[in-house]
Amino acid sequence: MTAPAVIAITGLTKTFGDKRVVDDFDITVPKGAIYGFLGPNGSGKTTTIRMLCGLLTPDAGQGTCLGFDILREPDKIKEQVGYMTQKFSLYEDLSIRENLDFVARMYRLNRRKQRVDAALNDLGLADRQKQLAGTLSGGWKQRLALAACLLHEPKLLLLDEPTAGVDPKARRDFWDEIRRLSAAGVTVLVSTHYMDEAVQCDFIAYIAYGKRLIDGPSATIPEQVGLVTWRVEGPDLAALEQRLKQEPGVEQVARFGAVLHISGTDKQALDATVARLQAEGTHRWTLQVAGLEEAFIYLMAGARDNFARDTPQGAAA
Repeated sequence: MTAPAVIAITGLTKTFGDKRVVDDFDITVPKGAIYGFLGPNGSGKTTTIRMLCGLLTPDAGQGTCLGFDILREPDKIKEQVGYMTQKFSLYEDLSIRENLDFVARMYRLNRRKQRVDAALNDLGLADRQKQLAGTLSGGWKQRLALAACLLHEPKLLLLDEPTAGVDPKARRDFWDEIRRLSAAGVTVLVSTHYMDEAVQCDFIAYIAYGKRLIDGPSATIPEQVGLVTWRVEGPDLAALEQRLKQEPGVEQVARFGAVLHISGTDKQALDATVARLQAEGTHRWTLQVAGLEEAFIYLMAGARDNFARDTPQGAAA
């Protein structure tokens, strides 16, 4: 990482009741990067994002966001961050333009009309500007929420599962816009469950139950995990899947449509198992490079869930 760090945090910790939601978390995000958070529900992604942008005070940890101390200068951080929440949070009984104008007033922005006009045009909302927000589809609500985040020209965007519940085309359009912003120097931190989105991130952190399991450039994650993966196709995959789970060297069997991906970290043992089964001639076997999804499944399988049923609702989303 040669670019200056927009976020540089160590030891970030947050506890709700007797549950440690974020546990000694470190993160460094370079300027202009698209940095992905991957993790199951309840893994602490939302809590981490809220601490980074000054909405929650950490119980422990130190560092800076946009050059400001996260403990002493949260208000300065808020002024320069665009935060898009999981749930649509604008006024459904206001039009698109009225919502954007309201947000511009809240930020006390100058050239308010010009900024709103620019946001409407940049996000393709101009033709719908009089439409009530409550009548918009998920994809259009997403565009409006992003437009509102960008009105004050933030240097950092924090996007909490921004494409959940929208159609594939809306997701593609959204990511086109994110890449444009990144190319213009805006740093983006985004949480997602979608592997096809994760591969578009420059860097990825896998998070499980408050702990960072691994992070780094997205292309290097499978190599860091050390997985060897074989692809197998053929008849009666359900029976083969059950058999494989008992075989030496097989640590993970994942179904991908009409094929199985068999993975393990002991290459010699796994290759020996595959060679023996391959000799039976019933299925087609192909060695392939392990991907982000195999790495994600592998890491999550080994993570320990430390949450009980009485965890405050939404505390660690």
